[in-house]
Amino acid sequence: MTLRSQRRHGISPAMGEKPVRPLKSGASGSSRPSSRTPSFPGEPPAGGVQHDSRMADPSTSGSLRAVLVPLALAQFICSFAGSNMTVMINDISRDLHTTVQGVQISITLFLLVMAALMIPGGKVTDRYGRKRCFLAGLALYGVGAVLSAFSPGLGVLILGNSIFEGVGTALLIPPVYILTTLLFADFTARARAFGAIMAMAGIGGAAGPLIGGLITSAISWRAAFGFQAVVVVVIILFSRKITDPLPVNPARHLDVGGAVLSATGLVLVVMGILLAKVDVWLLLAFLLAGGLLLLWFFLWIRAKERAGREPLVSLALFRNRTANLGMVTQNIQWLLLMGSSFVVATYLQVVKGYSAMATGVIFTSATAGLLVSSLAAGRLAKRRAQRTLIVAGFLLTIAGVGVLLVMAWWVPNPWSSAPGLLLIGLGLGVMLTPSVNVVQSSFGEDQQGEISGLSRSVSNLGSSLGTAIAGTILVAGLTSHAYAAAMITLAGIGLLGLTAAAGLPRGQVTVETAAQTGPR
Repeated sequence: MTLRSQRRHGISPAMGEKPVRPLKSGASGSSRPSSRTPSFPGEPPAGGVQHDSRMADPSTSGSLRAVLVPLALAQFICSFAGSNMTVMINDISRDLHTTVQGVQISITLFLLVMAALMIPGGKVTDRYGRKRCFLAGLALYGVGAVLSAFSPGLGVLILGNSIFEGVGTALLIPPVYILTTLLFADFTARARAFGAIMAMAGIGGAAGPLIGGLITSAISWRAAFGFQAVVVVVIILFSRKITDPLPVNPARHLDVGGAVLSATGLVLVVMGILLAKVDVWLLLAFLLAGGLLLLWFFLWIRAKERAGREPLVSLALFRNRTANLGMVTQNIQWLLLMGSSFVVATYLQVVKGYSAMATGVIFTSATAGLLVSSLAAGRLAKRRAQRTLIVAGFLLTIAGVGVLLVMAWWVPNPWSSAPGLLLIGLGLGVMLTPSVNVVQSSFGEDQQGEISGLSRSVSNLGSSLGTAIAGTILVAGLTSHAYAAAMITLAGIGLLGLTAAAGLPRGQVTVETAAQTGPR
């Protein structure tokens, strides 16, 4: 841990550590010192950086596995919440006397709230502690699930699902990635840990329609929210073994003004896309207003940095070319996952007339693909470079979208969607873990709080854009032609992700190799 990091987290040299000279330059391309994530005791410190005595000891590998369980489950339930409603569209709209677009708005707002608040959520972990934020987020999420289960109308559903669950997720997800990065210092061990977490993320996103469809058909769509509340209670019980590896820093400043500007700007942009069907002028007005607020946000944080004050997110994070490309791939991966899930599920239910259970069963192919490829992440990380895996993942996913289009056009059988969904699941599972590892590994321990929040915000923004863009194209027509237009749009966006992946370094990404790429 660097001397600056020690002071920042309230650790003094008198606590048993020798101060270490900071590196000459950080991974972000700024003059700010950074360090690699510390090694386990007994291993040579990476880059000569001392290791905090509170970090995990290899003798407690069983404890680390126990800690990984609630972290992975938390990522599962948050991803599940974003996708399980896609198979309940007919049931919810009929029960709450709303429309398909009403349910789409609820789903998109949930994902958007997560995206807008994920950066502030990453910041408050330093101030209040990673475990405390994790538990507070779980509590909010549980309250939202209960509210959603008993909602009498769309307004209460949006309050419970979109607001409470969205805010809760923004609080609990950054600690998941910060704790994993800090505790699993070895590259292979971290790849396995992220593989487990991203496997649960992908499975939650892909299995959401299956589990949600089974529960909806067997009991009610309301019971699916009850299921979420039960899982949250289980996670809280398992979380007792989690120990925060770093002390809290009550003096850490939170840029409230920057948080308001960034959140409002993102909300206006995504809401503008949702309003495209209503009025093109409203679309343009919202996009313009959102763009101006985001520009104001950029000028705000630049002014704070020049004044020597801490902004919501440091511009230095965006000077790391490798991390920037990694975040682009993350954004598009989740856009493809949530966009294709919403479009296919809505098409099968509303256009083809399939039940929630039938739609969920069809999605088992995507779940199987994600499960197989995500669980192989650790082995794949040893044999292939991250760039290779991400490029292969995009190729498989784009091919899956193409198969979905061809099969829907030529084969009327309901199972015709299964091969395309399988390819999408395999492709996303292959690249989810290496994309996260690229971003997190590009920065030292003292920047993990910032980059974790930014990385998760970018991913969740991709999810909300996926349901907003592809969903709006589909809902505008709710025909086979609208379905084809939505899927072609997703394939085009996938090509942009493939281009970004091709620009990543060919070798394994570390703080040092990311710094060598230089700011661009």
